[in-house]
Amino acid sequence: MMIIWLQGIWLPLHGYDFAATPLWAGIYMLPLTAGFLIAGPTAGTLSDRFGSRTLATTGLLLMAGAFVGLLALPVNFDYPVFALLLGLSGIGQGMFSAPNTSGVMSSVAPGERGVASGMRSTFQNSGTALSIGVFFSLMVVGLAGSLPQTLSAGLRAQGVPASVAADLANLPPVSTLFAAFLGANPIGHLLAPSGVLDALPATNRATLTGTEFFPQLISEPFHHGLVTVFTAAAAMALVAALASFLRGGPNRPASSTPEDTASSTPSSTPSSTPSTERTQA
Repeated sequence: MMIIWLQGIWLPLHGYDFAATPLWAGIYMLPLTAGFLIAGPTAGTLSDRFGSRTLATTGLLLMAGAFVGLLALPVNFDYPVFALLLGLSGIGQGMFSAPNTSGVMSSVAPGERGVASGMRSTFQNSGTALSIGVFFSLMVVGLAGSLPQTLSAGLRAQGVPASVAADLANLPPVSTLFAAFLGANPIGHLLAPSGVLDALPATNRATLTGTEFFPQLISEPFHHGLVTVFTAAAAMALVAALASFLRGGPNRPASSTPEDTASSTPSSTPSSTPSTERTQA
Protein backbone atom coordinates (compact mmCIF):
# COMPACT_ATOMS: atom_id res chain seq x y z
CA MET A 1 0.00 0.00 0.00
CA MET A 2 2.84 2.42 0.80
CA ILE A 3 4.51 1.62 -2.53
CA ILE A 4 1.29 2.50 -4.37
CA TRP A 5 0.96 5.61 -2.21
CA LEU A 6 4.41 6.71 -3.33
CA GLN A 7 4.09 5.71 -6.98
CA GLY A 8 0.54 6.82 -7.58
CA ILE A 9 0.41 10.08 -5.65
CA TRP A 10 3.40 11.39 -3.73
CA LEU A 11 6.20 11.00 -6.28
CA PRO A 12 4.21 12.42 -9.25
CA LEU A 13 3.15 15.38 -7.11
CA HIS A 14 6.82 16.06 -6.50
CA GLY A 15 7.72 16.09 -10.18
CA TYR A 16 8.70 12.46 -10.82
CA ASP A 17 7.57 10.98 -14.11
CA PHE A 18 5.38 7.91 -13.77
CA ALA A 19 7.97 5.76 -15.54
CA ALA A 20 10.57 6.63 -12.88
CA THR A 21 8.35 6.08 -9.85
CA PRO A 22 9.01 2.32 -9.34
CA LEU A 23 12.73 2.93 -8.79
CA TRP A 24 12.28 5.96 -6.57
CA ALA A 25 9.54 4.33 -4.53
CA GLY A 26 12.00 1.59 -3.61
CA ILE A 27 14.63 4.17 -2.69
CA TYR A 28 12.24 6.15 -0.51
CA MET A 29 11.20 2.94 1.27
CA LEU A 30 14.78 2.21 2.41
CA PRO A 31 14.21 3.49 5.99
CA LEU A 32 11.96 0.46 6.53
CA THR A 33 14.78 -1.90 5.54
CA ALA A 34 17.33 0.06 7.54
CA GLY A 35 15.20 -0.16 10.69
CA PHE A 36 14.83 -3.91 10.26
CA LEU A 37 18.55 -4.44 9.64
CA ILE A 38 19.46 -2.48 12.76
CA ALA A 39 16.86 -3.98 15.10
CA GLY A 40 16.86 -7.61 13.90
CA PRO A 41 20.36 -8.74 14.97
CA THR A 42 20.24 -6.61 18.12
CA ALA A 43 16.89 -8.01 19.22
CA GLY A 44 18.05 -11.54 18.44
CA THR A 45 21.08 -11.13 20.68
CA LEU A 46 19.05 -9.58 23.50
CA SER A 47 16.38 -12.29 23.31
CA ASP A 48 19.05 -14.93 23.96
CA ARG A 49 19.81 -13.20 27.27
CA PHE A 50 16.46 -11.83 28.40
CA GLY A 51 13.83 -13.94 26.64
CA SER A 52 11.47 -13.31 23.73
CA ARG A 53 8.25 -12.03 25.27
CA THR A 54 9.13 -8.40 26.03
CA LEU A 55 11.06 -7.75 22.81
CA ALA A 56 8.53 -9.39 20.51
CA THR A 57 5.57 -7.68 22.18
CA THR A 58 7.29 -4.29 22.14
CA GLY A 59 8.10 -4.70 18.46
CA LEU A 60 4.46 -5.34 17.61
CA LEU A 61 3.39 -2.30 19.62
CA LEU A 62 5.90 -0.18 17.70
CA MET A 63 4.44 -1.47 14.43
CA ALA A 64 0.92 -0.61 15.58
CA GLY A 65 2.12 2.87 16.56
CA ALA A 66 3.71 3.34 13.14
CA PHE A 67 0.42 2.44 11.43
CA VAL A 68 -1.46 4.91 13.62
CA GLY A 69 1.11 7.56 12.72
CA LEU A 70 0.65 6.83 9.01
CA LEU A 71 -3.09 7.26 9.50
CA ALA A 72 -2.49 10.81 10.70
CA LEU A 73 -0.38 11.80 7.68
CA PRO A 74 -1.92 13.78 4.81
CA VAL A 75 -1.64 12.20 1.38
CA ASN A 76 0.98 14.76 0.33
CA PHE A 77 3.14 14.30 3.42
CA ASP A 78 6.51 15.68 4.50
CA TYR A 79 9.01 12.95 3.72
CA PRO A 80 11.11 13.18 6.94
CA VAL A 81 8.02 12.33 9.00
CA PHE A 82 7.14 9.48 6.63
CA ALA A 83 10.72 8.16 6.77
CA LEU A 84 10.65 8.29 10.59
CA LEU A 85 7.45 6.22 10.68
CA LEU A 86 8.91 3.76 8.17
CA GLY A 87 12.02 3.39 10.31
CA LEU A 88 9.87 2.86 13.40
CA SER A 89 7.91 0.14 11.61
CA GLY A 90 11.14 -1.53 10.46
CA ILE A 91 12.54 -1.46 14.00
CA GLY A 92 9.30 -2.99 15.28
CA GLN A 93 9.45 -5.75 12.69
CA GLY A 94 13.07 -6.48 13.55
CA MET A 95 12.32 -6.55 17.28
CA PHE A 96 9.51 -9.04 16.68
CA SER A 97 10.94 -11.34 14.03
CA ALA A 98 14.12 -12.75 15.57
CA PRO A 99 12.88 -13.06 19.20
CA ASN A 100 9.60 -14.60 18.10
CA THR A 101 11.38 -17.17 15.93
CA SER A 102 13.74 -17.94 18.80
CA GLY A 103 10.80 -18.31 21.19
CA VAL A 104 9.01 -20.68 18.85
CA MET A 105 12.04 -22.86 18.21
CA SER A 106 13.14 -23.07 21.85
CA SER A 107 9.66 -24.09 23.04
CA VAL A 108 9.86 -27.53 21.40
CA ALA A 109 12.08 -30.51 22.01
CA PRO A 110 15.20 -30.78 19.82
CA GLY A 111 13.72 -33.71 17.91
CA GLU A 112 10.68 -31.61 16.93
CA ARG A 113 12.45 -28.48 15.76
CA GLY A 114 12.47 -29.47 12.11
CA VAL A 115 8.68 -29.80 12.13
CA ALA A 116 8.33 -26.58 14.13
CA SER A 117 10.51 -24.68 11.66
CA GLY A 118 8.50 -26.01 8.73
CA MET A 119 5.18 -25.02 10.34
CA ARG A 120 6.48 -21.57 11.25
CA SER A 121 7.65 -20.97 7.67
CA THR A 122 4.35 -22.27 6.30
CA PHE A 123 2.31 -19.90 8.44
CA GLN A 124 4.60 -16.97 7.67
CA ASN A 125 4.51 -17.49 3.90
CA SER A 126 0.77 -18.15 3.92
CA GLY A 127 0.19 -15.01 5.97
CA THR A 128 2.29 -12.94 3.59
CA ALA A 129 0.34 -14.14 0.56
CA LEU A 130 -3.01 -13.78 2.32
CA SER A 131 -2.21 -10.26 3.51
CA ILE A 132 -1.74 -9.06 -0.07
CA GLY A 133 -5.26 -10.17 -0.96
CA VAL A 134 -6.74 -8.84 2.28
CA PHE A 135 -5.17 -5.38 2.09
CA PHE A 136 -5.80 -4.95 -1.62
CA SER A 137 -9.42 -5.93 -1.05
CA LEU A 138 -9.72 -3.39 1.77
CA MET A 139 -8.15 -0.72 -0.43
CA VAL A 140 -10.48 -1.50 -3.32
CA VAL A 141 -13.48 -1.36 -1.01
CA GLY A 142 -12.30 2.00 0.29
CA LEU A 143 -11.82 3.36 -3.23
CA ALA A 144 -15.04 1.95 -4.66
CA GLY A 145 -17.19 4.22 -2.53
CA SER A 146 -15.75 7.55 -3.67
CA LEU A 147 -13.45 7.06 -6.68
CA PRO A 148 -16.11 6.64 -9.43
CA GLN A 149 -17.79 9.98 -8.78
CA THR A 150 -14.49 11.82 -8.32
CA LEU A 151 -12.94 10.31 -11.45
CA SER A 152 -16.01 10.98 -13.60
CA ALA A 153 -16.25 14.60 -12.51
CA GLY A 154 -12.53 15.21 -13.07
CA LEU A 155 -12.56 13.71 -16.56
CA ARG A 156 -15.65 15.64 -17.63
CA ALA A 157 -14.04 18.87 -16.40
CA GLN A 158 -11.23 18.28 -18.91
CA GLY A 159 -13.55 17.75 -21.87
CA VAL A 160 -13.91 13.96 -21.81
CA PRO A 161 -17.44 13.01 -22.99
CA ALA A 162 -19.79 12.15 -20.14
CA SER A 163 -20.47 8.64 -21.46
CA VAL A 164 -16.76 7.81 -21.68
CA ALA A 165 -16.09 9.34 -18.26
CA ALA A 166 -18.91 7.29 -16.74
CA ASP A 167 -17.63 4.07 -18.32
CA LEU A 168 -14.10 4.67 -17.06
CA ALA A 169 -15.32 5.63 -13.60
CA ASN A 170 -17.16 2.34 -13.30
CA LEU A 171 -14.07 0.24 -14.03
CA PRO A 172 -12.66 -1.70 -11.05
CA PRO A 173 -10.36 0.57 -9.02
CA VAL A 174 -7.66 -2.11 -9.12
CA SER A 175 -7.06 -1.25 -12.79
CA THR A 176 -6.13 2.30 -11.84
CA LEU A 177 -3.96 1.14 -8.95
CA PHE A 178 -1.97 -1.32 -11.01
CA ALA A 179 -1.38 1.20 -13.78
CA ALA A 180 0.34 3.44 -11.24
CA PHE A 181 2.09 0.45 -9.67
CA LEU A 182 3.60 -0.56 -13.03
CA GLY A 183 4.89 2.94 -13.75
CA ALA A 184 2.27 3.94 -16.34
CA ASN A 185 0.20 7.11 -16.34
CA PRO A 186 -3.19 5.84 -15.14
CA ILE A 187 -5.22 8.40 -17.08
CA GLY A 188 -3.37 7.66 -20.29
CA HIS A 189 -3.83 3.96 -19.56
CA LEU A 190 -7.60 4.43 -19.19
CA LEU A 191 -8.20 6.81 -22.10
CA ALA A 192 -5.86 5.34 -24.72
CA PRO A 193 -8.14 2.47 -25.84
CA SER A 194 -11.11 4.79 -26.47
CA GLY A 195 -9.14 7.21 -28.67
CA VAL A 196 -10.71 10.15 -26.82
CA LEU A 197 -7.36 11.46 -25.63
CA ASP A 198 -6.15 12.25 -29.14
CA ALA A 199 -9.33 14.19 -29.91
CA LEU A 200 -9.01 16.54 -26.94
CA PRO A 201 -7.39 20.00 -27.14
CA ALA A 202 -3.67 20.02 -26.45
CA THR A 203 -4.12 21.89 -23.16
CA ASN A 204 -6.59 19.34 -21.79
CA ARG A 205 -4.47 16.46 -23.08
CA ALA A 206 -1.38 17.85 -21.35
CA THR A 207 -3.32 18.29 -18.10
CA LEU A 208 -4.74 14.76 -18.18
CA THR A 209 -1.38 13.12 -18.87
CA GLY A 210 0.65 15.39 -16.55
CA THR A 211 2.06 14.35 -13.20
CA GLU A 212 -0.43 16.28 -11.07
CA PHE A 213 -3.92 15.61 -12.46
CA PHE A 214 -4.26 11.98 -11.42
CA PRO A 215 -2.61 12.33 -7.98
CA GLN A 216 -4.80 15.32 -7.10
CA LEU A 217 -7.86 13.55 -8.44
CA ILE A 218 -7.33 10.35 -6.49
CA SER A 219 -5.91 11.81 -3.28
CA GLU A 220 -9.14 11.95 -1.29
CA PRO A 221 -10.52 8.53 -2.35
CA PHE A 222 -7.10 6.93 -1.88
CA HIS A 223 -6.74 8.41 1.58
CA HIS A 224 -10.11 6.93 2.48
CA GLY A 225 -8.80 3.54 1.40
CA LEU A 226 -5.56 4.05 3.34
CA VAL A 227 -7.52 4.77 6.50
CA THR A 228 -9.31 1.43 6.10
CA VAL A 229 -6.07 -0.46 5.41
CA PHE A 230 -3.93 1.08 8.16
CA THR A 231 -6.71 0.80 10.72
CA ALA A 232 -6.96 -2.92 9.99
CA ALA A 233 -3.15 -3.27 10.11
CA ALA A 234 -2.93 -1.48 13.46
CA ALA A 235 -5.71 -3.66 14.89
CA MET A 236 -3.96 -6.84 13.68
CA ALA A 237 -0.67 -5.70 15.23
CA LEU A 238 -2.38 -5.04 18.57
CA VAL A 239 -4.04 -8.46 18.54
CA ALA A 240 -0.66 -10.03 17.77
CA ALA A 241 0.95 -8.02 20.59
CA LEU A 242 -1.64 -9.38 23.02
CA ALA A 243 -0.99 -12.93 21.83
CA SER A 244 2.75 -12.37 22.19
CA PHE A 245 2.33 -11.01 25.72
CA LEU A 246 0.25 -14.03 26.72
CA ARG A 247 2.75 -16.54 25.38
CA GLY A 248 4.12 -19.18 27.73
CA GLY A 249 6.61 -18.56 30.48
CA PRO A 250 10.40 -18.62 30.18
CA ASN A 251 11.84 -21.09 27.73
CA ARG A 252 11.76 -24.54 29.27
CA PRO A 253 14.89 -26.69 29.15
CA ALA A 254 15.17 -28.86 26.10
CA SER A 255 14.21 -32.44 26.86
CA SER A 256 17.11 -34.85 26.91
CA THR A 257 17.55 -37.48 24.29
CA PRO A 258 17.87 -41.19 25.06
CA GLU A 259 21.57 -40.96 24.27
CA ASP A 260 22.00 -38.10 26.74
CA THR A 261 20.14 -40.06 29.41
CA ALA A 262 22.26 -43.14 28.85
CA SER A 263 25.49 -41.17 29.01
CA SER A 264 24.47 -39.32 32.19
CA THR A 265 23.27 -42.43 34.16
CA PRO A 266 25.92 -44.05 36.42
CA SER A 267 26.77 -47.61 35.57
CA SER A 268 25.27 -50.25 37.86
CA THR A 269 28.66 -52.04 37.98
CA PRO A 270 31.25 -49.40 38.68
CA SER A 271 34.72 -50.24 37.60
CA SER A 272 37.37 -50.68 40.22
CA THR A 273 39.66 -47.75 40.78
CA PRO A 274 43.36 -48.12 41.32
CA SER A 275 43.01 -47.14 45.00
CA THR A 276 40.41 -49.89 45.55
CA GLU A 277 42.68 -52.45 44.01
CA ARG A 278 45.53 -51.45 46.30
CA THR A 279 43.27 -51.66 49.36
CA GLN A 280 42.11 -55.15 48.37
CA ALA A 281 45.68 -56.18 47.83
